[in-house]
Amino acid sequence: MKKSTIFEVVKKENIRFIRLQFSDINGQLKNVEIPVNDLERALEKGIMFDGSSIEGFVRIDESDMYLKPDVSTFAILPWTLEGKKSARFICDIFKANGEPFEGDPRYRLKLVMDKAKSMGYVPHAGPEVEFFLIPRRNGKPVFEFLDEGGYFDLLPVDVAENLRSEVAVMLEEMGIDVEATHHEVAPSQHEVDFRYSNALSSADAVQTVKLVIKTLAVKNELHATFMPKPFYGVNGSGMHVHLSLFSEDLKKNVFYDESTGDISNEMRYFIGGIIKHAKSITAITNPTVNSYKRLVPGYEAPVNIAWSLGNRSALIRVPNARGMATRLEYRSPDPSCNPYLAFSVLIAAGLEGIENKITPPEPVDKNVYRLNKKEREFFDIKTLPKSLERAIYEAENDPLIKDVLGEHVFNKFIKMKQKEFEEFSIYVTDWERAKYENL
Repeated sequence: MKKSTIFEVVKKENIRFIRLQFSDINGQLKNVEIPVNDLERALEKGIMFDGSSIEGFVRIDESDMYLKPDVSTFAILPWTLEGKKSARFICDIFKANGEPFEGDPRYRLKLVMDKAKSMGYVPHAGPEVEFFLIPRRNGKPVFEFLDEGGYFDLLPVDVAENLRSEVAVMLEEMGIDVEATHHEVAPSQHEVDFRYSNALSSADAVQTVKLVIKTLAVKNELHATFMPKPFYGVNGSGMHVHLSLFSEDLKKNVFYDESTGDISNEMRYFIGGIIKHAKSITAITNPTVNSYKRLVPGYEAPVNIAWSLGNRSALIRVPNARGMATRLEYRSPDPSCNPYLAFSVLIAAGLEGIENKITPPEPVDKNVYRLNKKEREFFDIKTLPKSLERAIYEAENDPLIKDVLGEHVFNKFIKMKQKEFEEFSIYVTDWERAKYENL
């Protein structure tokens, strides 16, 4: 959308406020609201904010930073009321000297997109966002099921069906093409899928989807949580990521080999690169202590590093669709991750695979969940890290992760996650009290 068109829409829709949104290193969406009269200044020069107040950004002596709106992300917030209507932009972050802030997660993804462009590719991503809806009482979430529904169930079992429909309508009003919404496997669990697009737009869309879901949940006196494993004994929430590479003119899917009607060598190498770095990638795609309560056998989340053609039990699945729809599905990420950083490391690992022609192991056509130790050894199947502590160790010792995140994000991220695990390791849980109270 051109700037002139934006001003026309703002006037026609009587927009009163502009929200400038950006994400911190942990993937939390932040917001600065300005009156519409400051929109022209924001678009021309950016709006200054205190970067030292954002965890993981900068020190107080270098705190002046600028938010510069990306005009392609303009959208009216459909839940705001007439007379108080707001619109939003997702912003890039710049330092006072006009240079991009190296700690901006969106900037890290842009650098990876530039690398792909230099190789003649445009990476596309299509995430599937899962979440739980739970009651809210006295303004606080209560970790209880709203329903006992299962996969694809509907009313009267699914009390949140109307909310999901509302989410789909609002996302479409904000320019996000929703492909499907449905009840997921676990009670009170839901999923929103939206059409794939270039990886940067998809990461922006993930942040928008989460914002809309959380907002509508509150308006319906509910609470939406993207915590990977909020309940014991049922499936956790994942964020499966579909990835593909297109030519610069977007007329060819690089993952498809027209001469054979099958996947291309580039796709195999891309998979090889991801498999090589899967252990270290996990710290970014599964960045919380709770993430590893989901990555356990028995609950459909992948724990074994393998790839397959159509087989959903593998970490990397290649759906049967071919032609322009050829893609891979990386199944371990969860919605607690920062989508900009998660897409960055996944795509960078795949591009390294293409550059270095990393051949993956043979695809596994068996149910990986049911393979015993000897069978896994036969297929040379390794496992993902079983804890955040181990995932951090893998990331610390992988040069690709440091290169993709950049020194600033890498150091801040590792430090924050080490602190998080240390806090968890000394916390005494109710389970421990119940287990050991009579010792």
